[in-house]
Amino acid sequence: MMQPRILLDSKKLNLTITRLCHQLIEQHKDFSNSAIVGVQPRGVFLADRIHRKLTEILKKKNIDYGKLDITFHRDDIRLKDKPMLADETDIEFSLEGKNIILIDDVLYTGRTIRSALDAMLAFGRPADVELLVLIDRRLQRHLPIQAKYVGKVIDSIAAEKVKVEWKETDGADKVWIVGDDDKG
Repeated sequence: MMQPRILLDSKKLNLTITRLCHQLIEQHKDFSNSAIVGVQPRGVFLADRIHRKLTEILKKKNIDYGKLDITFHRDDIRLKDKPMLADETDIEFSLEGKNIILIDDVLYTGRTIRSALDAMLAFGRPADVELLVLIDRRLQRHLPIQAKYVGKVIDSIAAEKVKVEWKETDGADKVWIVGDDDKG
């Protein structure tokens, strides 16, 4: 049995978010033709932090930011025992011709991101879509999807789970790797 271990504590998580924001600024300058889209449910916590930090660094209040629900675009929706409950989609702008930074917490098989790409098309055809993730589990991909901005890359086995805890819902900011049998 594998012992749970911390990949990022609160301090390292904040540093990682700041670094990711500076990488975004390098690429997107003032965000005049760029927008941030957080993937519901857990990617929104990271997207909120990224958006808040970018606003603070750039001293710019009007960076487009939306939240995207992918529930009905998932390829496993019919495989679930219970009906899936949708989260809120909140995108108050067109994605048409914009450079989109799609944000999720963990990139694992790539299926969530594929679903997000499908769901985004209802809001326009972006000029470009880049993926930002906090954790990239690079050895577990099922689809050819790769993040451009990555907080931390980890090599893990399928029996391990990455657990991202956010202060807003879990009481503390922490990223763990745990075995399937660990509840930690």
